[in-house]
Amino acid sequence: MAAESSFDVVSKLDRQEVDNALNQAAKELSQRFDFKGTGATVTWSGEQGVEIRANSDERVKAALDVFREKLIKRGVSLKVLDIDDQEPKASGKEYRMPIPLKEGISTEDGKKISKIIRDEGPKGVKAQIQGDELRVSAKKKDDLQAVQTLLKEKDLDIALQFTNYR
Repeated sequence: MAAESSFDVVSKLDRQEVDNALNQAAKELSQRFDFKGTGATVTWSGEQGVEIRANSDERVKAALDVFREKLIKRGVSLKVLDIDDQEPKASGKEYRMPIPLKEGISTEDGKKISKIIRDEGPKGVKAQIQGDELRVSAKKKDDLQAVQTLLKEKDLDIALQFTNYR
């Protein structure tokens, strides 16, 4: 009997790359002419997020665009930003926009992904939720590669990576 092959589906955040994008965005905001005198900043706010501040909501949105651009250049998916059409909030004379960062696969998303694998994936492929990741196993490596292709084609609202391919 052939041994089963497997891989893990995870949603990890490369904090170093996010930090690099944050620093690049902060540097660009401090140097760009259209941001002079607006007090526009992009900073870490605790462990799980980023905060953008400026003196108007348009400048906050423009600073967010700069940050998104830097994330893309660093190869970080924009799906890690947990923005649900939120607007900058006025706080005194400045506007603030907290942006939580998503990491890990929630139980709900895990169930959604395993249902996709069950319904649309090759027969004989099993998916198990293990904490904040998903273990996918099958007898044939070709089936696992088909599952990876299937998940890449789906427009899920989380950034997925595939690790521990055995």
